[in-house]
Amino acid sequence: MSAIFKILTPHVKDLGGFNARRSLPHNEAMMVGPFIFFDHLGPAVFPSGKGIDVRPHPHINLATVTYLFEGVLLHRDSLNTVQEIHPGAINWMSAGTGIVHSERSPKSDRQIESTLHAIQTWVALPEETEFIPLPQEPDLELGK
Repeated sequence: MSAIFKILTPHVKDLGGFNARRSLPHNEAMMVGPFIFFDHLGPAVFPSGKGIDVRPHPHINLATVTYLFEGVLLHRDSLNTVQEIHPGAINWMSAGTGIVHSERSPKSDRQIESTLHAIQTWVALPEETEFIPLPQEPDLELGK
């Protein structure tokens, strides 16, 4: 007996120079356990001068988990967190009542040909922690 119940074909979305393949939600499976979104990013190669520019956007009642196989992402959020995510590292962000964040290629990667290959999942927070308050007022100027 196989542990595989269903194979989901992801929907592909062009995010401006690279593709994201979203497996969840799917019309045959809205969630798998606590995972409500599941994206496979890349692999993508960016020429010198180009990179990823996912503009500031909010997350509410979720935790995002980003894992890189290749490349570097610069995570910046409304809690004034600025963190480079490198291959093998995990960026885990609990959004609670709403954290705005952006993901971009760092300046150092834009000066050379660079790659990106990652997965990003969104975990539905347990009901009792869905509205965790932010520890400080958000700074929405994330494009600096």
